[in-house]
Amino acid sequence: MLLQPVILSGGSGTRLWPLSRGAYPKQFLPLVGETTLLQATAGRLEGLQAADVQPAIVVCNEAHRFLIAEQLLESGRRPGKILLEPVGRNTAPALGLAALAARHGGQDPILIAMPADHVIADTEAFESAVEVGLTQAAQDAVVTFGIVPRSPETGFGYIRKGKPLPNSQAFDLDAFVEKPDRSTAGRYLASGDYLWNSGIFMLRAGLWLELLRRYRADIAEAVEAAYSGGWQDLDFCRLDNEAFAACPSDSIDYAVMEPLAAARDNAVTVVPLDAGWSDIGGWSALWSVSDRDDQGNAVYGDVYAHDAHDNLLHAQSRMVAAVGINDLIVVETADAVLVADKARAQDVKNVPNFLKERGRSECEFHRRVHRPWGSFEGMDLGDRFQVKRLTVKPGASLSMQMHHHRAEHWIVVKGTAKVNRDDEVFLLAENQSTYIPIGARHRLENPGTIPLEIIEVQSGSYLGEDDIVRFDDAYNRKSQDG
Repeated sequence: MLLQPVILSGGSGTRLWPLSRGAYPKQFLPLVGETTLLQATAGRLEGLQAADVQPAIVVCNEAHRFLIAEQLLESGRRPGKILLEPVGRNTAPALGLAALAARHGGQDPILIAMPADHVIADTEAFESAVEVGLTQAAQDAVVTFGIVPRSPETGFGYIRKGKPLPNSQAFDLDAFVEKPDRSTAGRYLASGDYLWNSGIFMLRAGLWLELLRRYRADIAEAVEAAYSGGWQDLDFCRLDNEAFAACPSDSIDYAVMEPLAAARDNAVTVVPLDAGWSDIGGWSALWSVSDRDDQGNAVYGDVYAHDAHDNLLHAQSRMVAAVGINDLIVVETADAVLVADKARAQDVKNVPNFLKERGRSECEFHRRVHRPWGSFEGMDLGDRFQVKRLTVKPGASLSMQMHHHRAEHWIVVKGTAKVNRDDEVFLLAENQSTYIPIGARHRLENPGTIPLEIIEVQSGSYLGEDDIVRFDDAYNRKSQDG
């Protein structure tokens, strides 16, 4: 049978600021191990023998499209399709888009919808649970996976198990339960009848579309219009923006699963999953799944800890020293430092909200900003000048562009640069430089086989990233589009 993985990559990860930012959220970070959460999700079913696993369909924010493509390429996995959402509309419309894409060739595979930002430590246990779910989904059941709880958590929704199914490790799904208070969560844990709601679902693509039309016809209609009005753009599937913007926002749980479980007009089953799962919903969750030293500290980067216990200490660009502190979160990046009580980790989301209200870039961008051609990193900024380090991937090029308000000076520190400046085309070797006047059409390329590193000094009356007029771009970007 065909199994179509669907990776839902719409999360913003605000509770993991300052490591997670709007332009580079947590699914693109290697929070646990060497691979990113997205890459780990994409490889999660590679050992499954019970089905013909198809290349994953990814549904993501349009602004993250190049990150998705690059990270999957780096991990050696080519996606089936990358569907671009012009605006976020939650998981129910996203799965609707994926179902339409999965049926595009006339087939009706079983979908397994997985958030891109979860950790599953025991891949074999996950595959075993998926095999149990496949048997049920092949019989037209709607399958969800419930996490075997380890503690009385109040931050998760719960699933109440019903009767066990014959000759299976699955159960009827009795009810979805909202997030409980602490005492109620304790009773749930003690009873053994409740599981955490993982947000992982499995069912036939055609069945999902049928259920979406039954319970949320408005979402189904908008999604179908957006998909049918879409088109292919390089490696990406774009939607009809107006149709998708008109789509109501709702989750898979609220739109379909809860009314379906209440109506009992289709088989709904839950498969218990005990595989070291975590949604990494905040810094305390990362601490709980991290390796820790003898004092209970989870340490990342260049850190010195003395008489410090049960902390998460994360250094990204500088040395961090922690002395005599307990139960704290300390996270250092190039442009921001977070210090928080571990018990108040969920409140970290207030920081990016504060920054966004004041128009500060730290909520959206790191100092190093990724582009499809490579990246740039701010090094210095003052009145009428800015200094950046540009890294251009081998064979890549920036767009042919011009600026109305700034001139640029380029110095090659590594590699070879090919420069187009108005009617000139020339090469620059290491330690050579050139000048791009205001209004000049120009393009920077890396014709070599190693990364090209450039120091760029901008000067002028306005230095914003939106002072770009693009004439030709290999990545089909607009002037203000990444």
